[in-house]
Order: sequence, then structure tokens, then C-alpha cells
Amino acid sequence: MTTPTWSVPHRASVPALGPERPVAWPKRKVHTLANGLQVVLAESRTFPKIAAHLYFRSGNAVVAHSSPGLAEMTAIAVRTGTSSRSNRQIEEDLRRMGAGLGTHSGADVSSISASGLAEFSSGILELIADLARNASFPEDEFERERRQKFEELKIERTTPGFLASERLRRVLFGAHPYAIVAPTAEQVAGFTRDQLADFYHHHYVPADSLLVIVGDFAIDEMVGEVERIFGGWMAQRPAPLPSPAPPSPSGRRVHLVDLPGTVQTQVLCGNLAITRRDPDWYRLLLANSIFGGAFHSRLVLNIREQKGYTYSPGSGVNAFRQQGYFTVRAAVRNEVVAATLTEIFYEMDRIRALPVTQEELDSARNYLSGVFSLGVATQDGVLGQLATVYLDQLPENYLETYRERIRALTGDDVLAAARRHFDSANSQIVVVGDRQKVGAQAALFGPVTEYNAQGSVVS
Repeated sequence: MTTPTWSVPHRASVPALGPERPVAWPKRKVHTLANGLQVVLAESRTFPKIAAHLYFRSGNAVVAHSSPGLAEMTAIAVRTGTSSRSNRQIEEDLRRMGAGLGTHSGADVSSISASGLAEFSSGILELIADLARNASFPEDEFERERRQKFEELKIERTTPGFLASERLRRVLFGAHPYAIVAPTAEQVAGFTRDQLADFYHHHYVPADSLLVIVGDFAIDEMVGEVERIFGGWMAQRPAPLPSPAPPSPSGRRVHLVDLPGTVQTQVLCGNLAITRRDPDWYRLLLANSIFGGAFHSRLVLNIREQKGYTYSPGSGVNAFRQQGYFTVRAAVRNEVVAATLTEIFYEMDRIRALPVTQEELDSARNYLSGVFSLGVATQDGVLGQLATVYLDQLPENYLETYRERIRALTGDDVLAAARRHFDSANSQIVVVGDRQKVGAQAALFGPVTEYNAQGSVVS
């Protein structure tokens, strides 16, 4: 039997990328109602569907110090009933319209979203408006959701990725509300239905909200529908709350969260960075893509492909409304924690010191441009991008010029961004794992503070 032979085309024979296709941006209109509700409409007639998201510019951060997690709990309970619809009625309405419903709360924003067939667009918007104006927070539903939150907290306290993220946020943001990721079990036990209703009535208001609708509709007709459904909604805008500035750490420090018996360790490093409104945002995105933000990045090639320390390392740029931060992550075998951190800082220092190659630059620009193009190929993708523009108060042409701006960046831009935003010397290091197995390795990179899985310092 003859063994078949396989020929692999020479790299030079791989065809070059074709010209970048233009994005067909949907017709768009921005409209503000008399009650202050900002409305963004995008007409996309490709599919007979619509997607609508109502965003409130208040999230977990506004109550982080008084009632951590209250905004999230409120968002969960909002969908459980209104003054005219029970939870069961809401579910039946969704099935009748072939629609999906979601509620969510993050650090800066809470939201109610729904999508479905365009023929039911009025019903979908009326449901969103009902939830935004008339949520009733039924006592039995509230208790059920609170019990569910207890179970989620138990799981989170055993999850290395969550523990690492929680600890890094506390370290980087200090007294700032962004430091608090989740409530404790005791805090959840203290929640009351009246607290949820109070947050809801103070923060679910039109003058501090954004409604984005994308789909199969005529814009002028949709303006009339929005006016009819949301125009009578009246409530006062909440007063802004001042926040203390995050700390400015000097030197690397290690924060070790002890999880006895684990055979793998979660490593997370980071430092404060910038928001999307900073002129450096595009440069930072490109530098991050080359460093660790893409599968072909330096970090992946080093500690995954060459060293075999982990399957999926990476880095990311996280932007909140008031502040951003940069992170590097890897889940590794216990015996290579020190080796992994060594390579992370080697790559961080290398991209801060030496220009990137033209091949890396071209690849990263193609990657960011391609991911962006894929991201706006669906109704939900367009909606998400539009929401980012108006929630973060970005330039009106941000989306239309994004790829052009990325393509215009140079190797010098990458070097400048890395030197400014990859703060190797003052990186804060979080290690979540078995202290007996990884404590000595972690101590090689700076003074160590130890915590238990509940977040308390271990003396």
C-alpha cells in the first residue's frame, strides 16, 4: 500500500488579501424626546426583524459603596412583573411575538433589551416601556431571584477567573466604585424589595437613558411610534455622584488568593489605562492586538506555542465611562507560574522597547479591521456599536472612520502606546492558586499580600 504524500503550498504562493469591502451603513437618525430620552434609529431592511435596547446610564458603580450588586439585582427582577403583567403574562407575550427579552446591569449601565419579528415592533417596544415604567417587583419573584443569586455567589467563590478579576479590580481602583465587582452573601441577604424599587424609580428615568433600535422599519414611522410609546414617560434625572480617584501604585506587588488543592493557577496582571474618549484609544487597541489581544499575538506565540505553558493566554483593554484598565491573563500549571510571569514581563518590556515588525503591524491592522467588519454585519452588532458611540459620547463619525484610523497607524504609534499604557514596572499581579505550591514563585515578583476566597486578607 502506498503512503499518500501531501504537499503544502509555499508561503509565497498564498494569495494576497483582496481589497477591503466598504461597510454598507444603515440609514440613521438621532432624535431626543421632550422628556430627555435620546433615541438612535438605524434602518436595516435585510431581515424582517428589529432589535431594541433601552440603556439607563446608571449601573452597579452608583451604589457600589452603599449596596454592592443592587443595580444587578434590580435588573434581574425588573423582568418578573409589572403593574399590568405577571411574569407568566410577560413570557406568554414574548412567545406570541416570537421575541426574546434580556435585562442586564454592568458598572456604568443598566439595560432592558428585546428583539423579534418586525411585524410585532409596536408590541416589543410597548413591553420594554412597560418594564421601564411600571415594574412591580413581586415579592415571590424577588425571593426566587435572590436565592438564585446566592447559588451564583457560591460558584463564583470557587472560580479562579472570577476571584482573579475581583481582586485585580479592588487593587487597581481602590476607593473608586469600579473596585467592587460583586456583593457578599451577607449583602445579598440584606437586599429588600423596597431597595430594588427605590433604585428603579431613581435611575430608570428617560432623561438619563438611551434607546437604540435597529431593524426593518421606516425611520419616520418609527419616530412616531417611539413618541407615542415613550413620550409620556416623565421622571427626574438623578444627581451625579462624585467618585474618588483610583490609586497610583508604585512598583510591582503580588496579590495571592489561596485556593488549596488546585492543580492550575490563574495569573492576572494589570494597570490602569484609558477610556475610549482618549486620543490614544486606537493606538492602544493596535498595540494590545500585537502584544496579546489576538490569537497570533506575541504572548500566544511565546507561552502557548513555544513554551506550552497554557492553552489560551491573552491581554485586553477594558474601558469604563470614567476609567479604563489593561490586563494580561493566563491559566497555567502550578509548576510554571514564575516562568509564565517572566515571559509576560519579557514581552511587555520588549514591545515597550523595540519597534514591531512591518508584518506584525500589517497583520494586526488587518485583524482589527476584519473583526470590526464582522461585528457590524448583523443587527445586534450594529446596535452594540451604536450604543457604544452614544453611551461613551464618541464622535458622530466614530464607526464610519474606525477602519481608516486603524489603517493609518504606524509602528511608532504602537511603540508610543505600549510605553504609555503597558506599565510593566508598576503592574499589579494577581495569582489565584494553592499557596503551598505557588507562593514561593509568586514572591519572586514583588511583596506578597495573601487573601482567602472570600476576599479577606490572611495574616
